[in-house]
Amino acid sequence: MSKELFLEIGTEEIPAGFLPKAQADMESLIRKELDAARLSFGEVQTLATPRRLALLVRGLSARQPDADVTAMGPAKKVAFDAAGKPTKAAEGFARGQGVEVAALTVVTTDKGEYLAVTKRETGCPTEELLREILPRLIQNIPFKKSMRWGDLEVRFARPVHWIVALFDGSVMPFEFGGVTSGSQSRGHRFMANQPFPVRDFAHYLEECERHFVIPEPAKRKEIIRREIEQLAKAAGGVVLADEALLEQVTYLVEYPSAVRGGFSTVFLDVPKEVLITSMREHQRYFSIVDSQGKLLPNFITINNTLTEDPAVVVKGNERVLRARLSDARFFFEEDKKVSLEKRVESLKSVLYQAKLGTSFEKMERFRALAEGLAAQLNPSVRAKAARTAFLCKADLVTGMVGEFPEVQGIMGREYALLQGEEPEVAIAIAEHYLPTQAGGELPGSDIGAFVSIADKLDTICGCFGVGLIPTGTADPYALRRSAIGIINIILDRGYRLSLAAQVDQALTLLGAKLTRPANEVKGDVLEFFRGRFVNLLGNQYPADAVEAVVAVAFDDLVDAAAKIKALAEFKNRSDFEPLAVAFKRVCNIVKESVVAVVDEKLFQDGAEAELFRAFQAVSSSVASKVAGRDYLAALAEIATLRVQVDTFFDKVMVMAEDPLVRTNRLALLQEIRGLFRDIADFAKIAAQP
Repeated sequence: MSKELFLEIGTEEIPAGFLPKAQADMESLIRKELDAARLSFGEVQTLATPRRLALLVRGLSARQPDADVTAMGPAKKVAFDAAGKPTKAAEGFARGQGVEVAALTVVTTDKGEYLAVTKRETGCPTEELLREILPRLIQNIPFKKSMRWGDLEVRFARPVHWIVALFDGSVMPFEFGGVTSGSQSRGHRFMANQPFPVRDFAHYLEECERHFVIPEPAKRKEIIRREIEQLAKAAGGVVLADEALLEQVTYLVEYPSAVRGGFSTVFLDVPKEVLITSMREHQRYFSIVDSQGKLLPNFITINNTLTEDPAVVVKGNERVLRARLSDARFFFEEDKKVSLEKRVESLKSVLYQAKLGTSFEKMERFRALAEGLAAQLNPSVRAKAARTAFLCKADLVTGMVGEFPEVQGIMGREYALLQGEEPEVAIAIAEHYLPTQAGGELPGSDIGAFVSIADKLDTICGCFGVGLIPTGTADPYALRRSAIGIINIILDRGYRLSLAAQVDQALTLLGAKLTRPANEVKGDVLEFFRGRFVNLLGNQYPADAVEAVVAVAFDDLVDAAAKIKALAEFKNRSDFEPLAVAFKRVCNIVKESVVAVVDEKLFQDGAEAELFRAFQAVSSSVASKVAGRDYLAALAEIATLRVQVDTFFDKVMVMAEDPLVRTNRLALLQEIRGLFRDIADFAKIAAQP
C-alpha cells in the first residue's frame, strides 16, 4: 500500500535567490534517500515561500522490501595464505558481517577476485526509515550561505521555527535545530500569524490559503502576472517583459498583491534604461511601456499583504522612487557637462588591478587588440573600433554609473550620442559589455564584437599572467563568463581567426605586467578556452564528436564547430558504428608517425592493393572537400573505404615479421588515417567493436 509523505520547514525569511535552487535540491535529495532505502515512490513536488520550504512525495511504499545484500570484503590473495587458510583479514571481515568464514564466497570483479557475503536483509517499516531520512535531508540542503543560531551545531539558511512531518497523516517524530516535528504550520506573518493543524497535503493547501499563504511558486507567479497585466492595461500600456524580476518577486512574497503608482514626467528626460534599472534593481518595480516601447510614467509594485487603503502604499512607494529618480536626473545633468573624451584621462587614476595597472592602461591594451581584429576581419571599421575602445570605459567615472553601476555601457552610449559621436561608435560602447550572462544578447555589430573580444581577452590573459586563475567555484574576475562570451561572439559572427595568435598578441601587449612565463600562460589560457569550448559544444552535440574534433585542433573555433556539426550529423548514419570501429582500428594501430612511402611492390595480399587503389581514388576528392570546408561530404567520401578497410584487417597481419612489409603496411594505414585526421580523431569516438 502506498502513502503520502509531507514535510514543511518553517523559517525566518530566506533570501529569494536561495529558494529555487533549494526546491531542486530538496527533490534531488529525497529521491536519492528513498532510492538508497529501496523505497518505491511516485510523484515528488516541492514548494517554497520566503518563510517555508515544503516537500510532497506521493505513492510512497509503506515498507522497505526484503533484499539480498552483498557485502564485498578483502581481495582473495590477502584473505588466504599460501596454504589456503583464512588470514586475519578474512576472519575480521566475517566477524564484522556476523557470519562464519565458511559462509564467505569468492566473486570475480574487474579488479580481480574478492571475498563477499550475501545476506537476507529484512525490510523496515517506512516510518522507521523516515525518522532518520528527514532530519538528514534538512541538514543536507545546500545553501550559498548558511547560519547557526543560539548554541546549536546545525546550520540552515535561516533559523528554523517549526517543522511539519506527516506520513499517511501521522507525525514522523524527529528533532532538528531545537525544533520537534509535529503537525502544525503557521499562517502569514502579518495577516494570520497563528498556528493551524495539517492533516495532509490537500488540507495543507486549503489551510494555507485561509491563512493568507500561497505555497506554490507557480500559482503565485501567475497571480502576479495576471495582476500586473491588468494594472498596466488600465494605465494604457503593457508590462515591460522581465521574467527574471517576475521570478524574484514571486519568491519575495507569500500572498502577492499588486498596486500601481506613478512618477513625474520630468524624469522621462533621463534615458529610460536608467529609470527602468532604478525601479527594477532598487525597488523591484515593474515598468510600463506603450505600444511603441516608450516608457510611461508609471510603475507596479508587489506587496506581501493586502492593504485596506492602497493609496497609502502607493504614496509611500512614490516618495521613495521620487528620491531615487531625482538623484538619477541630477547625475544625468551633471555628467553631460563633461565629455567622455575628457573623462578618459580620469581613468589613469582608476586602479583596474594592482598587478595589471590602471583602467587607462587596460584600455590602451585592448584598443590595440580591437584594432588588430578589425584590420584582420573588417578593415573598414578599424578607426571606429579604436574610437569605441578609447571611449568605452569613460562612463565608469561618471556620477550616474557611480550611483547606478548596472547602467555602465548604456550611459556611455547615451552620453556619446548626446556629444555627437558617430552612432555606430555609441552603440558599440554599450555592446562591448555583451554578453552579460549565459545565453545573453551578443554584440550586433563588428565594432562592438571586436572591442568586446579584445576587452575580455585582455582580462583573461592578464589575470592568468599574474596568477589570478579560477579555482573550483571561485572566479572573482568572471573569467569563465568572459571566455564563453568570446567563444559565442566568434561563433555567432563567424570570425575566422587564430585564437592562439590573439592570445600571443594579448600577452605581448601585457609585456612586463606578466609575473609568469608567457609560454606557460599561453598554454594555460588555451586550455582554459578549450574546456569552455568543449562544454559549450557538448551541450549541442555528442560529447565524443566534440572531443574527436577538438583533439585534432580548435584554434579556429568556427572551423572546429563546423567539423563537430558535420561529424555529429555523420554519426546519425545507420552504418556509422561499424565504420567508426574500422577507423578506430586504424587510429589505434598507427599511434606514431611512420617515416615511409607506400611501395606497391611490397604488397603480399590483394587486400593491400585494393585498399591502396581505393585510397588513391578518393584522396584528391577528400582533400578538395576538406579545403572547401565541406566536411560532411568529405566524411561521406572517406566512408566509401569502409569495405576495403574491413577486408584489409580480415586478411592482412599488419605487424608482419618482415620489417619492410610491416612498415609498408603501417605507412598504408597512415595514409588512410591522414584522410580524416584533419577532421577528427576517430580514436575518440565511442564506438564498440
